[in-house]
Amino acid sequence: MKRLQIPPHLSVDEVEQRYRRATDPVARSQWQMLWLLASGMPTAEVARVTGYSGNWVREIARRYRVEGPAGIGDRRHGNPGAAPLLTPAQQAQLRAALAGPAPDGGIWTCRQVAAWMSTVLGRRVREQRGWEGMRRLGFTPQYPRPREPRADPAAQDAFKKGGLPPPSPR
Repeated sequence: MKRLQIPPHLSVDEVEQRYRRATDPVARSQWQMLWLLASGMPTAEVARVTGYSGNWVREIARRYRVEGPAGIGDRRHGNPGAAPLLTPAQQAQLRAALAGPAPDGGIWTCRQVAAWMSTVLGRRVREQRGWEGMRRLGFTPQYPRPREPRADPAAQDAFKKGGLPPPSPR
């Protein structure tokens, strides 16, 4: 079985102590992999014991070789993610637009917000991004209640005014 060579940035005992003292679960798993590798355990066995793939064990060993102890840990914490679609100034413009009536005079929908964003950004924006833009600013999409197309408007008005008797029990 092939064994990865771990450079002596830290002694085997120091790697074990880092493993045992780690409070972050991701860093703890990575220090465990390094400790087992530094102790002479084959890569396949380290993968089996830790439950990670052999490729991931080799990647952690590579990071340790290149960056030393600083290369160990959860790198997701430092990843801010993608930049927002709208700049803060554009978000302020959208907030002002959402405070007024929609372009058609009704209520704002996700589709209308996406169309507004498309105009501001100069490129196509999908309806989902319109929903995200509304939610980011604390708005919720508002939809009117569905109307029954076969309803009789006169009968509805009479019912609202109390002009019809209550429905009879069956």
